[in-house]
Amino acid sequence: MAFKPLYALRRGFVFLWTALDVTRRTFFNLLFLLILILIIAMFFGGGVKPLSEKTALVVEVKGDLVEQYETTLRDTVLDNVGGDSKRTVRLRDVITVLDNAARDPNITSVVLLLDEMNGGGMAMLREFGAAVDRVKKAGKTVVAWSGQYDQKRYLVASHANEVYVHPMGMVLIEGFGGRRNYYRDALDKVGVTVNLVKVGTYKSAAEPYIANGPSDAAREADAFLYNAMWSGYTGLVEKNRKLPDGALASMIDTLPERMEAAGGSAAKVALQAKLVDGLKTRDELRALMTKRGVYEEDIKSFRQIGFHEYLARHPQKAFGDAVGVIVASGTITDGAGGPGVIGGRSTANLIRQAREDDSMKALVLRVDSPGGSAYGSELIRRELELTRAAGKPVVVSMGSVAASGGYWISMASDEVIADPATITGSIGVFALLPTADKVADKLGVRTDGVTTTWLADAYNPLRPLDPRFQKLVQQSINNVYADFTSKAAAARKTTQAKIDEVGQGRVWTGAQAKERGLVDRLGSYNDALASAAGRAKLAKDYRVVYVERPVTRVERFLQMAGASAAQAMTIQVKLGLVEQAIPAGPVGQVAEDMAFLSELTQERKPFAAVAHCFCGNW
Repeated sequence: MAFKPLYALRRGFVFLWTALDVTRRTFFNLLFLLILILIIAMFFGGGVKPLSEKTALVVEVKGDLVEQYETTLRDTVLDNVGGDSKRTVRLRDVITVLDNAARDPNITSVVLLLDEMNGGGMAMLREFGAAVDRVKKAGKTVVAWSGQYDQKRYLVASHANEVYVHPMGMVLIEGFGGRRNYYRDALDKVGVTVNLVKVGTYKSAAEPYIANGPSDAAREADAFLYNAMWSGYTGLVEKNRKLPDGALASMIDTLPERMEAAGGSAAKVALQAKLVDGLKTRDELRALMTKRGVYEEDIKSFRQIGFHEYLARHPQKAFGDAVGVIVASGTITDGAGGPGVIGGRSTANLIRQAREDDSMKALVLRVDSPGGSAYGSELIRRELELTRAAGKPVVVSMGSVAASGGYWISMASDEVIADPATITGSIGVFALLPTADKVADKLGVRTDGVTTTWLADAYNPLRPLDPRFQKLVQQSINNVYADFTSKAAAARKTTQAKIDEVGQGRVWTGAQAKERGLVDRLGSYNDALASAAGRAKLAKDYRVVYVERPVTRVERFLQMAGASAAQAMTIQVKLGLVEQAIPAGPVGQVAEDMAFLSELTQERKPFAAVAHCFCGNW
């Protein structure tokens, strides 16, 4: 029989295709069967295994304490060092875990491991500490340990019943304040002139570009603010540790002599100053907790449950009337938000989404923002105004910073609640108009052409600023400030003149703002939730729903596989789904300041009205 090449090729192709089809169907059938088994196990597997008695909750905080995860990629990658993603822990998760532990009869003690806690604003740290106090009030012992305590870690640790530090560690309490970079001489040398248009005697955010040091008004305001923050910090720590008034200041003043007497051991200095109760290595801490608790052979340690495992045991309620929560964290821009950014348009959309959801009976806006775009701030404020008009109460909970634009978005609410350490106020507006005509002269660059009106090329960065255009910008900034103060006056039920007296760009602590009528009362995030629920007349079993942007397909896939949003960021970076970037080193602040100046000249034409306090998280 003659060999037929085409027939043989066709038969071979059919065989391969059939084999491939059978393999594909078998794979997906097995996958479906596996998913079905997992679903059955979830529903009929007996649920979560109950905790044994005398269990210790281990709260190990790794990374920055944040209001919400940074679930998009750009800033997460920029914060990487050697490709390792920055870790974050949400404040609300910490509060959930500690409050449930306070009520759980099987949790008899809590261990705070703070060695890797890197950040968090003062108001967030105070919320953390208040949750620790609630655990103690429930009769449970809280033990804090760290290899070394910085100022922020120690504020949390001071709330514990017992505080331990590694024998080679330290407690470093430095105080508040610092220095900024000023670029007037540097910009003059390269031929760049920064034209500042502002309203507000104390609005000092843009001073670094036009001066070589802070103005007298800025020094006055900063000193008033820092002293109040320091008094609040030392008073709280001294109360927690039962130390006499002024103990921390005295320790710092005599620190060189104390170090010499302790043979150079900072840990011994902390022990002698009664900032810690003992010096222990981590294994010694483990031995202490084992002696007090129940030894478990399988883990060779005391009976315990970790932070994330315990958090997973307390999911949010899925049904029923709810208080919606929108977290506004970061700098405010006009459009869509990203990591560390509040998008005016995107946040307004979230507010509208909450307003149109019949299950959400009230709204809490959690603000942690130094401000930004005045236009973006107004987009958010307007949506909150419409929400109140629709009959849904709105309560603002101020976090660590709610200043300038952060204060603007707080003005359309039924109640504003601030922490005593919140940084707020900074009611003022400015615009920056950089010109590089001197640079052009040095390089021999000439700019010329034909326009139909003077306004067509009024702001050309390669030409000196047209005084007519500067006048127009000043009038516009004056109008934005008038709008800011009039809205604030209406919100605070006072006069525009009185708002101007406490405005002018000046920054206040939450306690100072309360004294000046800028907020309604001092309290916590939980107080804001309770206020919103009370105003909406909700039952005690109301649920809390966080209204946030939808996750991406990649994030959804990774979360289905058990990864958190923060872990999803790490995985995406390490898989090469985004480019890695090396962060700026010692010149990082300079680069950031110059980037801000550049962004202002590119974002909104011909200029941007900025309501930003540059006050950050102390």
